[in-house]
Amino acid sequence: MNNKKIKKIVKNIFIKYGLSKAHAETSSNYLIQAELVGAPSHGLARLKMYCNRIKKKLINCKPKIKIKKISQSISHIDANNAIGFVAADIGIKKAISNAKKTGIGLVGIKNSGHYGLSSFYAEQAVKKNMIVWCFTNAPPAIAPYGSKKALFGTNPICFGTPTGNKVPFILDTSASIINRGKIRVAEKLGHKIPFGVALDKNGNPTTNATKALEGVQLPIAGFKGSGLAWMVDILSGVLTGANHGGKVKDPFNDLTGPQNVGHLFIVIKANIFVGRSYLSQIKKNLKTIKKLPKVNNIKNIYYPGENKYANYKKNFKKGIVIPKNILKEINKLNAIK
Repeated sequence: MNNKKIKKIVKNIFIKYGLSKAHAETSSNYLIQAELVGAPSHGLARLKMYCNRIKKKLINCKPKIKIKKISQSISHIDANNAIGFVAADIGIKKAISNAKKTGIGLVGIKNSGHYGLSSFYAEQAVKKNMIVWCFTNAPPAIAPYGSKKALFGTNPICFGTPTGNKVPFILDTSASIINRGKIRVAEKLGHKIPFGVALDKNGNPTTNATKALEGVQLPIAGFKGSGLAWMVDILSGVLTGANHGGKVKDPFNDLTGPQNVGHLFIVIKANIFVGRSYLSQIKKNLKTIKKLPKVNNIKNIYYPGENKYANYKKNFKKGIVIPKNILKEINKLNAIK
């Protein structure tokens, strides 16, 4: 489907459900961008969920977002249960603004919601020639190492840096082997998930998406991944004043109250220590690694961000392919008056 056409439809749906034109523009843009970079788990498959939460007044359509100045570099934002896209967009822009003044910007956000792909916020900083870290916590999905009960979220971790090339280095990953959104999409489409990424509620390995959602996801690298998830929960939740320790509400299944997700953005000027030589050195770093001898069947060594850029170029040209059941959901939401 034509990208502009579907974005217009999604924006109008958000407006119908009560978002302002500005907030609907921001939110629809992030959803479509997720589809374009090849991450449908964070795209249109989530539209119905956002609309349901708006309808239940769990997302505040008219939030009074408060930005508290801690120092020239540090800000604390109470998003007042705004849709996560808007809260995070304001947050990363504030972190960039702070960094421009002092060299470093630190912004913590509470009372937010699911904000989509972290890479979109990182990209904003990188375009300003800045290095960035993004953290956000999430609903229970991963069992802490040694436990059989899900408590940590998949808890995304994102790092970005300018490269001096048109494609920035943006590592957008999580503490789980695969993100929860991919499991939800697999369930919706009736597909199996890879073996070894999740356990059912009885602790047995499963490739059934529904059973995986009822059970627990496995962290990357065992106790190390569990530790990373814990770190993000502390940085995004404990530090900011948001929910943590398994209290972030599931956006799909828990309609008992707002999520109160927390985000943390750290932005620094890329030239803060070594001046203009940073870009020449990062180019040298990438070139060195890309020229390393390759294992069989590997033609290129890609740095994080290159595949998403390639997906974006392809999908922007060809248009977004929307599965029939997702398109049916969109048409149903669009028919509401």
